[in-house]
Amino acid sequence: MSLAREIGRRVPGISAQLLLACLVVYFAYHAVEGERGLNAWWRLTQKIAVAEATLAELNGERAALEARVALLRPESLDPDMLEERARTDLNFGRPDEIVIPLPKESGR
Repeated sequence: MSLAREIGRRVPGISAQLLLACLVVYFAYHAVEGERGLNAWWRLTQKIAVAEATLAELNGERAALEARVALLRPESLDPDMLEERARTDLNFGRPDEIVIPLPKESGR
């Protein structure tokens, strides 16, 4: 019987500490696994890195295309580029030339 009295006497003092420990565990769990926790932040950081790499690649492709387009502008027309585009788009060739068709690249 004295054990039951001893437990009954100590429960009010332990309950505050137990409640505080449960609150700490709750907030610590949500700080790591929550919607805005550390794991969500890490996944978002990885997505941003992938998007920035894709953006850099696309900016490089855009710069290359802009350089090719600049060669076709009337104020700076490059005859070689004009001939290349006419041959490619219109399938023109000279009678003494031999044409060897190549498979198209997937990126162009």
